Amino acid sequence: MGAEHIRRWESGALAHAVTDPFGQGPLPWLRASEPYLDDDGQVVPWYADPDLGARGRGGGGTRSADDVHRQIKGFTSTGAVTPGEAVDFHITVDPPQEFSVGVYRIGHYSGAGAAKVTTSPRLSGIVQPAPLAADRTVSCHHWWLSWRLQVPSYWSVGAYVAVLTTADGHRSHIPFTVRDERPADLLLLLPDVTWQAYNLYPEDGRTGASLYHAWDEEGRLLGEEDAATTVSFDRPYAGAGLPLHVGHAYDFVRWAERYGYDLAYADARDLHAGRVDPTRYRGLVFPGHDEYWSPPMRRTVEAARDHGTSLVFLSANTMYWQVELSPSASGVPDRLLTCRKRRGPGRPALWRELDRPEQQLLGIQYAGRVPEPSPLVVRNAGHWLWEATGAGEEDELPGLVAGEADRYFPRTALPEHQRRILLAHSPYQDSEGALRHQETSLYRAPSGALVFASGTFAWSPALDRPGHVDERVQRATANLLDRICKRD
Repeated sequence: MGAEHIRRWESGALAHAVTDPFGQGPLPWLRASEPYLDDDGQVVPWYADPDLGARGRGGGGTRSADDVHRQIKGFTSTGAVTPGEAVDFHITVDPPQEFSVGVYRIGHYSGAGAAKVTTSPRLSGIVQPAPLAADRTVSCHHWWLSWRLQVPSYWSVGAYVAVLTTADGHRSHIPFTVRDERPADLLLLLPDVTWQAYNLYPEDGRTGASLYHAWDEEGRLLGEEDAATTVSFDRPYAGAGLPLHVGHAYDFVRWAERYGYDLAYADARDLHAGRVDPTRYRGLVFPGHDEYWSPPMRRTVEAARDHGTSLVFLSANTMYWQVELSPSASGVPDRLLTCRKRRGPGRPALWRELDRPEQQLLGIQYAGRVPEPSPLVVRNAGHWLWEATGAGEEDELPGLVAGEADRYFPRTALPEHQRRILLAHSPYQDSEGALRHQETSLYRAPSGALVFASGTFAWSPALDRPGHVDERVQRATANLLDRICKRD
């Protein structure tokens, strides 16, 4: 496959074998039909479509930037920021031309999925230097600052997306988080560490690498044995500029904000760096695929549980790999992510091979991939989680076991608990045709904290993704969060 033919959904997502069973496509974050406006107030299409150039207004139109031509790509050199702080954007534009940045906040917003909060002035774009690569680690830390966004003190905390658009209609995206330290019922933790582990930027058939893949001299995608062991946050996300599975987090955000839950926001790196005080929250919510955890992340979350803060894990394959975060060459903390996996001598990188299996926190742990979506089969339907859902014992919720699945491992120790229950037991076939099963778990820790693990990728999309909403999952999730938040 030549470099000129590399396209995101032929390389990164499909090659990871972590395919998206929900048809979220490359831009999962915006719902309204075509809500982008150009400088003349005209609506322009938002979606990535390589054929748009021939159909757009005046022969133009909008097209998604790619990693081969780098029409417009960018990243932030700052992690999550608080209102009053600045977000630094580093952006390359080829050919050089003016561009603008529209900033959107993810939320329900009457079903639109996001609301525009500001637009940059017209900015002068330059071709930034080529990414640097050393031992498969790709970094753009040497790119010049393109725009500094001073976040107003009145902005709401939340998940944001910066939309980069060139004068000739190419578009890319940069996600970022606005956080603060106010107490709230629930703290939503966006899995930026896992997002970066999967980031194959640049998907150019030459230099890009993730913790899963790299390229050979012919532009063929290589597997984990030849992938990076360290990846940098100082680079764009591949393809359209949004992380793989980012939509799972956004599905939860839209649903939770629609129903008025009191949410605070942070990134996984905030958890790692000690910027999260769990005592400020009744519960910590992990809404998406959250596979890569550092020891400080795990210590903080276990301490939170032991002090009475509940934990809600709405995906599967959580806390599978142990990772390290380290400073960039210039000393900026937590800009490099390292996971040695199974290559070479030294300590293993799987938590379960370090005698600290995930089940000791989650109550279940990763069992494998689910090649085709299967029903989630309800168990213990009389439990309060299933109350008023209409779900009966052994009812099947179609398509709710998908992507990857967790289950209870009987030979692995459980966490200390007062009450523990399995709320689903769902058979499915693995890629070899063998019969496996998924389970959903809930336990109460001695501190009184509840710990819920859905055990499937499909739970968050069932909350608010068109075509995948399941009212029983919505109600069950509300039952759980209402109990954590002590709602009447």
